[in-house]
Amino acid sequence: ALFMFATITLNLTPGPDLLYVIAQSIGQGRWAGIVSSLGIASGCLVHTFAVTFGITGLFLIVPSAYDVVRYAGAAYLVYMGIKVLTSSSGLPASPEIKRRTRRSIYWQGVITNILNPKVALFFLAFLPQFVDRNATSVPLQMLFLGLMFILSGTIVCIAVALLASGAGDWVRTRAGASGILKWVSGCVFIGLGLRLAFLERK
Repeated sequence: ALFMFATITLNLTPGPDLLYVIAQSIGQGRWAGIVSSLGIASGCLVHTFAVTFGITGLFLIVPSAYDVVRYAGAAYLVYMGIKVLTSSSGLPASPEIKRRTRRSIYWQGVITNILNPKVALFFLAFLPQFVDRNATSVPLQMLFLGLMFILSGTIVCIAVALLASGAGDWVRTRAGASGILKWVSGCVFIGLGLRLAFLERK
């Protein structure tokens, strides 16, 4: 019960994942937000397996490994933001920006999440607090807790995607919405990248 309370509270707290889903939902529509949520969930699944089998501990032992992944993730986000801002979206009053395939949106969500080492360290710090080390199958406990956290987070992200896409649909019916959506999405990506690059490791 304590774990689920903490999990739901954390997943309802606005963070990079929710901002990413909002940007995709507003710019590309409902399904883009949902697919982005599934991509983020897949990335979190990778982190869960990494924590379960001790891979993430490398970040604590070798600080340079953390920095390499952090800067790679930041560069990727900034690159995506610049790509969105410089993309051609047709006439100024075009009703919507250029669409991307669901597969590319999904993998972008996966990569964005995996390349954020703070997510890995969060799982490493959070999940073990709720594990009974006196019981058997500690790895299975970690895996189960991680899956519960991911399920809760995915539900929250999809709900946010549905709400944000509704706002995006309203904006897209207005003249010049193409430019507005493009700048919103691009700036969110760049902002997340800069945040990841310049935040101190804790």
